[in-house]
Amino acid sequence: MGLPSKRRTKQSKRDRASHFALKSQALSLCPKCKHPVLPHSVCSHCGYYRGRDVLLLDTKSERKKKKEKKQEDKAKNR
Repeated sequence: MGLPSKRRTKQSKRDRASHFALKSQALSLCPKCKHPVLPHSVCSHCGYYRGRDVLLLDTKSERKKKKEKKQEDKAKNR
């Protein structure tokens, strides 16, 4: 098995490993709700993609109503 004949210097080690650094994500803004979104993906906040609503997402008020109804049903069953 071959062994290195010369020691690798600190600087050459850093030069070699310089491209291993993490890069920040390239985010764009959703044209409908202005939340940051990865390019070429559906907005998780409003469900909008390429000019149309793709996902039917609950609004906060709808989620709150569902939660209240669930709690009422739970209270009735007790």
